[in-house]
Amino acid sequence: MSEHLRDLVEAELGQPVDPRVAAMANAIAARHGGASRAVLFYGSCLREKQLAGLMLDFYLIVSDYRHAYDKAWLARANALVPPNVFPFQHDGLAAKYAVLSEADFHRLNGPETRNVSVWARFAQPSRLVWASDEKARERTMDAVARAAPTLLAAAGSVDGEEPLAWWRRAFDLTYSAELRAERKGRSGSIVDTDLDRYRRFSRPAMAAIPAGAASGGWALRRLEGKALSILRLAKASATYAGGAEYIAWKINRHAGTDIELKPWQKRHPLLAAISLLPRLLRSGAIR
Repeated sequence: MSEHLRDLVEAELGQPVDPRVAAMANAIAARHGGASRAVLFYGSCLREKQLAGLMLDFYLIVSDYRHAYDKAWLARANALVPPNVFPFQHDGLAAKYAVLSEADFHRLNGPETRNVSVWARFAQPSRLVWASDEKARERTMDAVARAAPTLLAAAGSVDGEEPLAWWRRAFDLTYSAELRAERKGRSGSIVDTDLDRYRRFSRPAMAAIPAGAASGGWALRRLEGKALSILRLAKASATYAGGAEYIAWKINRHAGTDIELKPWQKRHPLLAAISLLPRLLRSGAIR
């Protein structure tokens, strides 16, 4: 691991956040008691510096799943198909948070993991808002520092390609490997909204790509990623209260649609998602 990259990640993760974000992170950690190890804030609310009326995104890192829950089936679901995702409200703000163990968070940020879900997100800016102790803080930073080299290695280098173009192409590939409710060009805007950041990270991230790291395999990544997206959606129908309303809100916001759910769809989020999927694919609202 490039020490310079690790320094950049540490500095970025340590930047201050809105006090309301910090308060929510503390409340999320308290919800899972002694199993909580770290809370990370990421996503569009961080990029856009806007909180009101939006849904904040967090990852809760726990020591292990068994101690994070009082219901054994939730621990098993988290271990089998990580992460579990839960809605959360605090002081008038709404959020969702995903739960991963320290071991899974480290693994899912690295090149040993074909699925893009975690390393694609943490190759982007995030903030380490809460940590139980210094060891938890260090382990979380080490895991996040794996993400950017993994992203760039998976995309592979192209002769003559400028670094910012490499980032844009890499994010575009990851968007294609999940079911995403985003307007065309959204992946490129991730880079364009913070060009200086990606310029600073480019050389250190490239230098940290492991020797012999394999690129390509995107057809398989897409197949597995979209199947896993559907599997996670099915699991969320049991773990995520109000899941159907959230899915509709997210699609409407990111894809510019105007989906209104029927009463039966609100009661049965998995059936709602299945019934909407063909229409959304045909219209291009998700891809």
